[in-house]
Amino acid sequence: MGEGIVNQNVIISLSIAGGNAKGASFLTIKAAKVKYFKEAELKLTEADRFLAQAHNAQTDMLTKEANGEHAQMCLLMVHAQDHVMTAITFRDLAGEIVELYKRIEDK
Repeated sequence: MGEGIVNQNVIISLSIAGGNAKGASFLTIKAAKVKYFKEAELKLTEADRFLAQAHNAQTDMLTKEANGEHAQMCLLMVHAQDHVMTAITFRDLAGEIVELYKRIEDK
């Protein structure tokens, strides 16, 4: 019984954190596009904070796995992990796009 609840909590945590990180990354790009670079940096930091939350949820799950508490894998867990991976990629690209907009502004 407890294992199912933990999985649901992890799934929800990963999905929310991934979605929030991707959203903050998207706002990063929008801010940089209109030359609000301080706002863009704040949004990148926000995205990083959400990704740290996802990382903590994953680490807790991995620690339990290493201690012999095997998690039940389901399609929802895979989907939640996909949200996080997409958010990480989006955040990385947002950081690069900010740098590009800064270079354009400097010229």
